[in-house]
Amino acid sequence: MLALLLALPAAAQDQGAVHGGPVRALAVAPGGGALASAGFDQSVIFWDLASGRARAVVRWHAGAVNALVALPGGGLASGGEDGRIAIWPADPRAGEPLRVLDGHDAPVAGLAWHDGVLASAAWDGTVRLWREGAAPRVLEGHRGNVNAVVFRADGVPVSAGFDGTLRAWRQDGTADVLAEFGLPRNALAALPDGGLAVGGVDGAVHVLTPDGAVREVFSGSRPIAALAANAAGTLLAAAGLGGSVAVIGLPEGRLLRTLDGPGTPVWSAAFDTDGRTLWTGGADRRVRRWDAVAGRALGPVGDAGEPALREGLDPHGARVFRACSACHALSAEGGNMAGPHLHGLFGRRMGSVAGYTYSERLARGDIVWTPESVADLFTRGPDVVTPGTKMPVQRVENAEDLAALLRFLEQATR
Repeated sequence: MLALLLALPAAAQDQGAVHGGPVRALAVAPGGGALASAGFDQSVIFWDLASGRARAVVRWHAGAVNALVALPGGGLASGGEDGRIAIWPADPRAGEPLRVLDGHDAPVAGLAWHDGVLASAAWDGTVRLWREGAAPRVLEGHRGNVNAVVFRADGVPVSAGFDGTLRAWRQDGTADVLAEFGLPRNALAALPDGGLAVGGVDGAVHVLTPDGAVREVFSGSRPIAALAANAAGTLLAAAGLGGSVAVIGLPEGRLLRTLDGPGTPVWSAAFDTDGRTLWTGGADRRVRRWDAVAGRALGPVGDAGEPALREGLDPHGARVFRACSACHALSAEGGNMAGPHLHGLFGRRMGSVAGYTYSERLARGDIVWTPESVADLFTRGPDVVTPGTKMPVQRVENAEDLAALLRFLEQATR
């Protein structure tokens, strides 16, 4: 039920824009004052922070946009599920990138910039270094997906991957394994003193000091999805799938405070240039602003408020549906969302919403959605029921929650 949007026509200005799915990436302009966000809805939104509204929205990638990095001069690079990297100008309202970098044959998961070189990490197991006018350097060594890449303070590219390793890449294309954690590492942040911060699926955040020492500075119960350090290297933000953000003081590595949002996964984080304003994005589709020093919420940008539900709908089911509402509208007029609308769900053949480009598996249309087939989807999981789908793996394991969700869908999708 959570298939990702594929290509839509490029769009330009949209003053009332919000994301139609989880916010997967954020980037702050080097000089401050400008912010971009990207998400599962395949959109990149360029925000006017003075008004708190979008100055431009571009929909160009054929799939989710997983990574952003700010470039000198106000430009931006975006990397997507389609394996492509787009270079955007400071004024992106024409809707077309300046350049397109092709080479990865799997989703791009991370981007970094240093001294004229763009680094990309992808699920094809490679890191690529792109310099204008030259062929990309392909760095191979990780076993499986590469989830993050940064440039260390000395300009050395460092990557983290599904294989649990942290690798620093030499000029000859070989790598030094800086650390092995045994479990996948999802997030990286470069520290100004030459150190690194790395977070993984085990909920742990480690700091690697410039002399190679490794120490744990945070341990949570849910996977870490994003890390961000301020320019002074005094604050480290660790965003997790549990719905909160840990603010860690450096160099001592002490938890200063926890920023609690709506309780849904937080996928992205970025510090503004003032060193204390933190931007986060997550499954609630909002870009949120925090005072990380005071631990105070400063409010979201845009307007991603939940649509009002009509009376008489199952309240328990409505609560369970919140996890689905990040990507799916209940009505056919739900706007730009990461997944197809659910109006008329029961009795509808899988992959049949007009105008929506489905993954190959869902496009087969060999399942009719009924209470029984939806229950099967969330009991065994989409990876089992529809193998090869782009839908995130999710299950509703509580029988009462599942029954309430089905009641709600029967009522709300008519």
